[in-house]
Amino acid sequence: MADELPDVDDILDETGFSAAESVLTRRQAEVLALRERGFAQAAIAERLGTSRANISSVESTARDNVAKARETVAFADALAAPVRITVEAGSDLYDVPQQVYDACDAVDVKVPYAAPDLMKVVNDDAGDAVDGREIGDDLLISVTTDGTVQVRRQKDTD
Repeated sequence: MADELPDVDDILDETGFSAAESVLTRRQAEVLALRERGFAQAAIAERLGTSRANISSVESTARDNVAKARETVAFADALAAPVRITVEAGSDLYDVPQQVYDACDAVDVKVPYAAPDLMKVVNDDAGDAVDGREIGDDLLISVTTDGTVQVRRQKDTD
């Protein structure tokens, strides 16, 4: 079955992977590239000459690194956004659009969503931090100059 795996170097070249500019090691990128194409850890381990347990560990670390990179980008985007509002836990989701519109109006940023659509964005992006209409955790909502809305749970600082 290992012979059926595609050439991982070709995949990395096609997707523009550069170990020097990535938070992933080359091995992590190789494993993710093959896993994202549906290949089993055992087949990847055979191709790469290691154990399935090692591939599992490499994949887990790679996915953690990707999640941290995404969080870092989201943090940087939130810092650069001209609109940042905190929606406190216990708030009503139905009150959020007006808070966002008021903050955007103050700095002349346009939001490309009607209230129901904006509530859906907040609900979807907040995950289980929204239960029905109730905001369960403090949320940071930022809006970029082009109207992109980003919703993040506010984290406790370490």
